[in-house]
Amino acid sequence: MPRFYCPQALAAGATIALPATVAHHASVVRLQPGAALTLFNGDGSEYTARLASLDNRSATAELIERRERDCELPFAVTLAQALPEGTKMDWIIEKAVELGVTAIEPLAAQRSVVKLSAERAEKRHAHWQAVIVAAAEQCGRNRIAALAPVAPLAAWLAAPAAAPRLLFSPRATLSLADWASDGGARAVCLMVGPEGGFSDEEEDAAVQSGAIRLSIGPRVLRTETAALAALAALCALWGGM
Repeated sequence: MPRFYCPQALAAGATIALPATVAHHASVVRLQPGAALTLFNGDGSEYTARLASLDNRSATAELIERRERDCELPFAVTLAQALPEGTKMDWIIEKAVELGVTAIEPLAAQRSVVKLSAERAEKRHAHWQAVIVAAAEQCGRNRIAALAPVAPLAAWLAAPAAAPRLLFSPRATLSLADWASDGGARAVCLMVGPEGGFSDEEEDAAVQSGAIRLSIGPRVLRTETAALAALAALCALWGGM
């Protein structure tokens, strides 16, 4: 059954105008009036619905029943990802959302190949937001992961940390598994560098600001692999898989 994100008030029994992006998608996949849909607005629940009308620019749907279905992780995870090259960030965000990440905070690091102007950063932010929504629609999540603006690493480190910051580094002597087994599930922030990793200077600054340097194995993982491997490991250790 097609699932669509509708960031508006939803209530069983109501007939609503669907967002233009949803109407376009429904038209592209050739849905017909009467087709069954699932709609959600990010509050953790979802609605069974029926497509009432559709043309090239607009669509309406009848909301039938609200279902309480929250499939979030039992712990909050923020991904602080240094900007990688090309379209790798799209892939990282998509898979992190599928695995249950709560928030994504893009970072500009010394070795980040991508350098975004204010205008380009705004456009990339809108694009990544669309990637988050599409991933939530596909994987069955009824909440939308928060997306922060791109921040310079130094400024980000200077801001108060809402959760322990876990810095993954080949220089670490403590493993993620050992750290995670002490104390049980809790909110965390995963810090992942760009291609080539964070510089030694950046790592030291992060540790001085309170980050915990951890290893996720003897092999050097690519930037698009590290956070996802760590998140999957935490899900296996703390629940959520």
